Amino acid sequence: MKCILVNRVMLFAAMIQACLLGNLHAQIDESPLKVEPVVAFSDLKWTGWQPENDDGLASPLRPILLTHAGDGSNRIFVPQQQGIIHVFKPDSKETTVFLDMSKKVVYIDKENEEGFLGMAFHPKYKSNGEFFVYYTTQESPHTTVVSRFKVSKDDPNKADPDSEEQLLVVKHPYWNHKGGTICFGPDGFLYIAIGDGGAGNDPHGNGQNLQTLLGKILRIDVDHKDPGLNYAIPKDNPFIGKLANKQPIALPEIYAYGLRNVWRMSFDRQTGAFWAADVGQNLWEEINLITKGGNYGWNLREAKHEFAPNSTSAGPGLIDPIYEYHHDIGKSITGGHVYR
Repeated sequence: MKCILVNRVMLFAAMIQACLLGNLHAQIDESPLKVEPVVAFSDLKWTGWQPENDDGLASPLRPILLTHAGDGSNRIFVPQQQGIIHVFKPDSKETTVFLDMSKKVVYIDKENEEGFLGMAFHPKYKSNGEFFVYYTTQESPHTTVVSRFKVSKDDPNKADPDSEEQLLVVKHPYWNHKGGTICFGPDGFLYIAIGDGGAGNDPHGNGQNLQTLLGKILRIDVDHKDPGLNYAIPKDNPFIGKLANKQPIALPEIYAYGLRNVWRMSFDRQTGAFWAADVGQNLWEEINLITKGGNYGWNLREAKHEFAPNSTSAGPGLIDPIYEYHHDIGKSITGGHVYR
């Protein structure tokens, strides 16, 4: 009888929460935003891509990044989420395939937060030819990999497909919330955004759990190697040497935590400020300035607002976003760069 009563109380509480969320969503303006995209490089032919598949259905290109190698070559690199990296110059008529990883990368249209998600060129790429990628692998379900590749010795517009060195492998419980950005900071270290593991509400509490890499921004040294690793831990990472009951309180790669799904982040080239856009769940999107060791609150809260079941909008050590917006203003936040 007691079990039945408890179950009914829990069911009633869940129904109340669902109704409240339903009412909140009913108040949100879901009409399309008044923006009009303009196609860049409208005459460019994307090598190997056809807008329709063999069945006549639309085949999405899904470019996820536009970047450069920092080598003065004026080349543009655009990876597709399916795992193909294109390279071209602004006046090119057709792209060159720099690297095809489509047989290694998992991408499913209906589960479109997996795939090829991030790419960064080493600050010394012009001399060492190294670049780094972040993708979900076909080797294991819902698993992300950060790898090092090198450019071909014979052709600057081709990567060496056999040069892959896996640095980091992270398992996720679900297909969504993989994060996506990898980028080098002014300090020369590689920063990696990893989502909270997926589903909704962060059901495993990964955002606040310092014993998992999920829901974090990581920081590693790709120019050195610690024993047993293909990278080194920067000596000033925030949780190194901090113990509880004689055990480390956190994984040493962690730079910041309490993040839901940072899809894009960047460093201000002039000031070095570290910007991150964290995707919200129900109502609030947020922009954060990331600091070493910072806790940004997920899933204790969404942006500055209480989030059930933990329901706290403030707490010791939680860092507020510098800006938040409601879904009446905009939908899922992407990210950006400081422009002057």
